[in-house]
Amino acid sequence: MQKFIAEESFWKLFPEAAIGVIVARGMKPTSEVPVEDAAAIAALLREANAQADRHLTSNTISQNDAVRVWREAYQQFKTKKGARCSIENLLKRVLKGNPVGSITPTVDIYNAVSLKYALPVGGEDIDAFEGDLRLGITEGGDAFRALGEDEDDPTLPGELCYRDNAGAVCRCWNWRDGQRTALTDDSESAFFIIECVVPSRIDDLRAALDEFSQLMERYLGASIEVRAIVDRSNPEVVIVG
Repeated sequence: MQKFIAEESFWKLFPEAAIGVIVARGMKPTSEVPVEDAAAIAALLREANAQADRHLTSNTISQNDAVRVWREAYQQFKTKKGARCSIENLLKRVLKGNPVGSITPTVDIYNAVSLKYALPVGGEDIDAFEGDLRLGITEGGDAFRALGEDEDDPTLPGELCYRDNAGAVCRCWNWRDGQRTALTDDSESAFFIIECVVPSRIDDLRAALDEFSQLMERYLGASIEVRAIVDRSNPEVVIVG
């Protein structure tokens, strides 16, 4: 049995946070997604880029509520210099008139959901996990190599990260994913997360979970085996029985 566990060190920092979890099985490989479905997903992403404008009330990225709450959150733990929440990076592109482009159907779906709801969304290949996946403050030194990099970059003492028995999975909470557990064009089983750091946005989190699940079923033929919200009263969920 494998679990996702949000550790007490996380809840001490963010007692009102909530994390939406989706476990999807039997996803179509990219090569088997029909052309018309891939086009429909790309259209959803274009629409989400336009919808993201409603979250951008200021031309200064840090002054927008969806970004400000994460800037404040990142001040609560040790981070790499310049590390920013994934949703800030997406919204910054929209603000600069450089919309988030199509990558693969799976990534396009979670980027579309992230932009529409202005919540961080991430995904990992469950089959690459070693042991339980945990979110908490680390003592540092967890093995990690970021996507697109050629050198290892271990975690820092006091950093908040996702990690399993083999090392870090995502650095600085939701800043950078690692190569080892990254989704590929052929991934069949995925662990997705949608993160909410303020309780006022829990309804948006629920709506994002519902829409994400529906899109994965409709376009990738996925079976949604787990759809849950992890909070302080319910800090873990089984992801592999």
